[in-house]
Amino acid sequence: MSDTARRERFEQTVLPHLDAAYNLARWLTRNDQDAQDVTQETCLRAFRFFDRYQGGSMRAWLLTIARNTCYTWLRKNRQHDSIESFDEEIHSTELCGSADPEIQVLAAADKETVNRALEELPDVFREALVLREMEGMSYREIAKVTAVSLGTVMSRFARGRTRLRQSLTAELSRRY
Repeated sequence: MSDTARRERFEQTVLPHLDAAYNLARWLTRNDQDAQDVTQETCLRAFRFFDRYQGGSMRAWLLTIARNTCYTWLRKNRQHDSIESFDEEIHSTELCGSADPEIQVLAAADKETVNRALEELPDVFREALVLREMEGMSYREIAKVTAVSLGTVMSRFARGRTRLRQSLTAELSRRY
């Protein structure tokens, strides 16, 4: 296959899933700039190893690379205390469909509360929730991406949801 044909095939099959790779990197690094760096490295690695792709879900293949790249990057570059909070205004094109400012403020506060609670989860639980709820992956796809058993994925997802619910319930109790 010529270099041009390889590049075109890569662009057609891999690039549509780049937003999902960024989203996973964003939630794992907890930082927009770091997620951009990891996503760029993911894209480079995917292109480098594109000839080794053996079929199946391209999205799962790319997210596996993104996940591994992210954890490698975190081990090399991150101290545990270096965390930037998720900024909903940066990562969202629209706060709410309503023009009512009060509703927009409440919606933003709710999103911020959920994002903060999600960021406080241990990585394995946050990863499972992001892949399932935000990326719409099946348990089997998540198991493949994270290289753990289906039962482990289901357990992480259930425990993550439970912890997220507990955190949100505690936050709402403090508010009201």
